[in-house]
Amino acid sequence: MEMRGGPEEVAEMVSANVSAAVGRARATRWGRGQAQGRGQVNVPLVAELLVARGRVRRRDRWRPEQVATYQRRRLDELLAFARQRSSFYRTLYQSLHRDLTAVPLAQLPPVTKGTLMSSWDDVATAPGLRLADVEQRLAQVDEVGGDAGSAWRGRWRMAATAGSTGQRGVFVWGPAEWLQVLASYARVNDWAGVEVGVRRRLPTAIVSTTRPSHQSAVVGATLRNPLVPTLRLDATRPLDEIVAALNTFRPRLLVCYASMLGPLAEEQLAGRLRVGPERVITASEETPPAARAAALEAWGVPIVATYAATETATIASTCPLGSLHLYEDFVIVEPVDQDYQPVPDGELADRVLVTVLFSRTLPLIRYELTDTVRLATEPCACGLPFRCLAEVGGRTDDTLTLPGHAGLPVAVHPIVFHDALAALAVHGWQVEQTPTGLDIFVVDPARVLDLAAAQRRVAEALESVGVGVGVGVGVGGATGLRIEVSAVDGLRRTTLGKARLIRALAAPSPDRPS
Repeated sequence: MEMRGGPEEVAEMVSANVSAAVGRARATRWGRGQAQGRGQVNVPLVAELLVARGRVRRRDRWRPEQVATYQRRRLDELLAFARQRSSFYRTLYQSLHRDLTAVPLAQLPPVTKGTLMSSWDDVATAPGLRLADVEQRLAQVDEVGGDAGSAWRGRWRMAATAGSTGQRGVFVWGPAEWLQVLASYARVNDWAGVEVGVRRRLPTAIVSTTRPSHQSAVVGATLRNPLVPTLRLDATRPLDEIVAALNTFRPRLLVCYASMLGPLAEEQLAGRLRVGPERVITASEETPPAARAAALEAWGVPIVATYAATETATIASTCPLGSLHLYEDFVIVEPVDQDYQPVPDGELADRVLVTVLFSRTLPLIRYELTDTVRLATEPCACGLPFRCLAEVGGRTDDTLTLPGHAGLPVAVHPIVFHDALAALAVHGWQVEQTPTGLDIFVVDPARVLDLAAAQRRVAEALESVGVGVGVGVGVGGATGLRIEVSAVDGLRRTTLGKARLIRALAAPSPDRPS
């Protein structure tokens, strides 16, 4: 279809076509019965998204210098808006040059989640928008229920983070911002080669969380339509129940937490799960190499990785060649060290600062995410103009402080445990710090792993970074760090179904694994 005219005319034309397509889908036998959730199709929003998606696809064909120019323009607009409309940013930038376009981004002060939440009402740029009211609405949706896709007060979409790192975050988007959130997630499917149409609907199963205040639930409810019937399953449900539901639903697209990829692939290989997804998308967590290998064996289709956050929507996803490309036309990503200084490409950053170019209701400028990332040093051969991430590691919050050989504390990065356990505990592992040492849980339903070997590998890895393990390994002796390894049937999960790999002593602990 050739589209002429301005954005409004194009949107109206697309809206008419979407309405017709939805009507045809409802009129056919295959368009009835499986769509999940309540509420009507938001045809105007779907039409706007199709137009926005076209713009995003055109940016995929840009050159890197065009992306840089676009970033600078969008950043200048954001800075001017934030300084004018947000009392928080006006105060934060009061000592800087009057024209913020003359100030390099790296010279602007960073903003942490703690600072954002404590100053939420001042950060917000919409008159009358208050954190207490938003929190009340989120609690109502979670506890009482309701249509997560409906705009609150006719305008706002909202979501909250789980607070698994000790600080809950609450975020709100207006209509234009929410369209950008949806467009960023749509790009994941585009790069993955996912096709959907009137004659080719896309049954989609999502194994993550069913909590209505989670951003993925809000996105799904916003875009509900009979062309994409969706089954949402809670990752905390027993695995056999999840398998049974998937067998009945038979998705073309399977989306799951990365920590669910391995268990589902193993169920497929064992013959208990019998689905044939054309694509599998993992989200929210690191994908263990063993789980990816099992999924490829189980389904023989591309495994698409995404890196996203509630605050930003999609930050990066994999291209057809498997490289993890940044969405630099949506978000500026700055890998930094613990002092917020830039980290060179190829080196592991302690954390990342993100500037969400489309954020307006809650402007996010140099906002801290405690994820460790490594930028690639070479471009991908796929032709996309965006830089690549070579690695997305654990959170800085997951760094443990353990006693060193000289009695001084040693910071132990999550990568130490990854390197020690990944090859041996292929079904998954978790580390919990206790007052006397470490409890390590390895997923081993058949009880065939050599737990002593796992214990030795962890001890050797810790010794190599200066931790005083000594003779106390495994026995809790007077000297050395106690390390106890136990076999469990499955990973512990938070209320949102995520599996946190490392839990420091200060963090509250959920129920222990079974």
